[in-house]
Amino acid sequence: MAFYTLGIETSCDETSVAVLRDEREMLSNIVYSQAHLHEKYGGVVPEVASRNHIKKLPFVVKEALDQAGISFSDISLVGATYGPGLVGPLLVGLSYAKAVAYALKKPFVGVNHLEGHIFAHYLENPNAPPPFLALVVSGGHTLLVEVRAYGQYEVLGETRDDAAGEAFDKVGKLLGLGYPAGAALDRLARQGNPQAIAFPRPMLDSDSWEFSFAGLKTAIVYYLRDHPEANRADLAASFQEAVVDVLVEKTLRAARQLHIKRIVVVGGVAANSRLRERLLAQKNFEVFFPKMELCTDNAAMIAACAAFRHRVLGQSNALDLAPHPNLALTP
Repeated sequence: MAFYTLGIETSCDETSVAVLRDEREMLSNIVYSQAHLHEKYGGVVPEVASRNHIKKLPFVVKEALDQAGISFSDISLVGATYGPGLVGPLLVGLSYAKAVAYALKKPFVGVNHLEGHIFAHYLENPNAPPPFLALVVSGGHTLLVEVRAYGQYEVLGETRDDAAGEAFDKVGKLLGLGYPAGAALDRLARQGNPQAIAFPRPMLDSDSWEFSFAGLKTAIVYYLRDHPEANRADLAASFQEAVVDVLVEKTLRAARQLHIKRIVVVGGVAANSRLRERLLAQKNFEVFFPKMELCTDNAAMIAACAAFRHRVLGQSNALDLAPHPNLALTP
């Protein structure tokens, strides 16, 4: 008998619902972006995001079930993100998921959003299991993780300040690219010279596996102040190259030191064309990126993680599980 998992993701400004059959068969993965609502503010407004999740979530759930060809009565498990993220948006998705689980008398699993990103690889590449080194790069997080097995993680290093995706958005705003700026900056950078401006590579020469991008963002601010007529494409390309240099070199250095041959890159910044180009060119490592729809926040990865944790690890959570906006990948 088929096992159906309903996954819900509302940690920031995407309302996403997915249905998985068994552990890897994706029957639907609906993502409703709120980017157009937040663009005029230059970033996500938590209250606006929360209210829009409340408004849209029931309709997105219906669309996901219809696309999967099932009804509420067919659901075997409900999974939802409970952290990290914005507390209001998290509360909306979590409350809805728990209500569905309670009404259907089905088990519920709260999912760590960061682990969810790792499960984007689990969904797409069943023939490339752990151990591997995961570079998790999203709007709010940048971290290197040794994945010994699914559910067994050691965080080697993370950002001390701005995440890579956060830096992309902030620099994109300085360049007048709107919000979110990652994809637009990537497109602009393809028209520029990545060697045009020598921006710093923060912590590149450090023995630490941690990251820092706030100083690089400040360097862009000062450069624009002193060179207001600078070519925007060259500036975008030079900034992007600095970020990618740091991400690539630290990832490869960690993989070599740990003698790991498989590298997995997940999260929104995994969609960046230059990062993909640089890492996929490596000959001494197997490198994997999810398809684009699984890079950004989505409920399919949350459903996959919930199904694994319930069916393989035997986990289920009580319905009083609270949102945890600062949840870490490991205790």
